[in-house]
Amino acid sequence: MEFGVVYEDELILAVDKPAGLPVHPSASYHRNTLTQLLRDRYGSPSPQIAHRLDKETSGVLVCGKTPESERAIKRAFEDRRVEKTYQAIVRGEIEQDSGRIEAAMARPREGLHLLMEVRPIDDGGLPAVTDYKVLGRRDGLSLVELYPVSGRQHQLRVHLAHIGHPIVGDKLYGPEGHSVFFEVIEHGMTPELRARLGLERQALHASELTIPHPFEDEQITLRAKLPDDMANLWENGLSASALE
Repeated sequence: MEFGVVYEDELILAVDKPAGLPVHPSASYHRNTLTQLLRDRYGSPSPQIAHRLDKETSGVLVCGKTPESERAIKRAFEDRRVEKTYQAIVRGEIEQDSGRIEAAMARPREGLHLLMEVRPIDDGGLPAVTDYKVLGRRDGLSLVELYPVSGRQHQLRVHLAHIGHPIVGDKLYGPEGHSVFFEVIEHGMTPELRARLGLERQALHASELTIPHPFEDEQITLRAKLPDDMANLWENGLSASALE
């Protein structure tokens, strides 16, 4: 029910969204959403969210405080004038210090509609590119910085799983596949399931965003520090059951 503020002026509000907080209302979530919390804190009209983060992803999220600034920010995203940086903790120690993942993606032709999968362009896949840099390695984990060149749904999660280093806590693209997703729906987050996952949510954080200011001739960079749950995971490592 809380969120931090990393930047605010008369046109822009940038929040540090916590993991577990949905951005928009849905069939499952009505009041406990960032949209509602913004309305509760700022009244009406409230700042309007200009892009999206998954419920389980934490970090920088930008809102326009006027209709004009909201449209300008959304145009910047559409025109790819926004530089995005994420941090993730992944399974396995990535060998290369940096690299590029180029793997086209599409929805599966059958099965769970939430999923995305790697599929060649000549078989219906859409181009998807992610650059990465390894920030550290320890005890079977890597801390990586990610720079999405394209913006496909679930791109970072799919790409990291594709190269054999899924994000810790990922219920769709982790080492057990999406069966874990159904376990959570049926049983909730049990201690045994949490131990297997390594973290209750996917260890993915939107750490930095550089955008053109809507009506000033300048770029602004917005940052959110690594949240405590990911910092603790990096410091303490995975349990034995999560490493199996």
